[in-house]
Amino acid sequence: MNTLPNTDILLQILLSMGLIVIVAKYFGILARKIGIPEVAGMIVAGLILRFLPWFRNFGGQDPNLIYNETNQFISYMSEIGVILIMFSAGLSTNLKSLIKSGVKSTIIAAFGVITPLIMGTIMACCFWGFNKFGSPEFFKCVFIGTILTATSVSITVAVLKEFGKIKTDVGQAIISAAIIDDVFGIIVLTIVLGVSSGSGGYFMVILKTLLFFLCAFVAGFVIYKLFQWYDNRHPRSHRIPIYALGVALIFAFCAEKFFGIADITGAYIAGIVLCNLHDASYMESKIDINSYMFFSPIFFASIGLKTDLSGMTLEILFFAIAFVIVGCISKIIGCGGISKALGFSWKESYQIGLGMMVRGEVALIVATKGLSSGLIDSQYFTAVILLIITSSMLVPILLKKAFAEKINSQK
Repeated sequence: MNTLPNTDILLQILLSMGLIVIVAKYFGILARKIGIPEVAGMIVAGLILRFLPWFRNFGGQDPNLIYNETNQFISYMSEIGVILIMFSAGLSTNLKSLIKSGVKSTIIAAFGVITPLIMGTIMACCFWGFNKFGSPEFFKCVFIGTILTATSVSITVAVLKEFGKIKTDVGQAIISAAIIDDVFGIIVLTIVLGVSSGSGGYFMVILKTLLFFLCAFVAGFVIYKLFQWYDNRHPRSHRIPIYALGVALIFAFCAEKFFGIADITGAYIAGIVLCNLHDASYMESKIDINSYMFFSPIFFASIGLKTDLSGMTLEILFFAIAFVIVGCISKIIGCGGISKALGFSWKESYQIGLGMMVRGEVALIVATKGLSSGLIDSQYFTAVILLIITSSMLVPILLKKAFAEKINSQK
């Protein structure tokens, strides 16, 4: 009855998965050696794999059933990968430090979200037109600003450690603000996706979002107590990360199914719920094993596979350049400007702005959500990739120079 045996599809999936994992990891390590983020190398691997016949027309319907089923399977694995990444990010959050971070870090984070959101939206409107507020075209512009709200602080932390500045007021302001920035960014993403989908208008979207966080708080409190009880009796049990993963997947399902909230928001909240357990770092390490070895390479390589360079035009190239420029200066203006108003010196404000400038995984995750929601075309992934690579290479150089000048002036 089936003209195509299931074994043929399975064999093609096995071959495709093997190629993605090996090529993505190789290019990831190569990228790290030349001083750019590993994720950028994995994306490049996806761009290269796109030329192979097995990955043709990735993300769309392929007339060949084997390739179509394989592409669909990769997409599913990619979605699980992004859920694991966000769950791990939630687990790594230091909730006590987040609460104690103070008003200053919260304000810096808020301006680090608002300024790129506004500047990114205006920049996109300059290319796509200043459309009516609330129109689908308007929300496409808003989504470009939403991508720019994300911050990746891992590279900045490495520089701060190198100069012994991680425990200074500037270092703590950057780290705390970056953590809060991600929380604010996820909330903005949730609202923008909800409103742009037309699911009940602005009031209903905000109401659903508030209801989700309320339910997540209540359910999270109960789940946290259960895990705490179990963790005290069975510390570092192998079952703990398994149960935690199950909770993350259920949170992701409930967020999307019942509240119309992005599944990654549910996974992220699940991580925050469990981040204060004694074995939170142990759970994170176990989750990261699966993510590092299998799901993350598939997710980041799939971004390269989805990126359509054939449609590159001068307009898209100019858009990518403007996107990178606005993405970099908006964090300096937003975070650095408000830092000065909060009492930091000009030099310290500049350092904080630089520290918040790097983009990474969260920006890619947000962009991927936009692609699946129809808010961004695959050609524009090039701009996001270019921003990640540019900011990741610029920030260590500029930040080292900024701190070195301060050190020299103190001698």
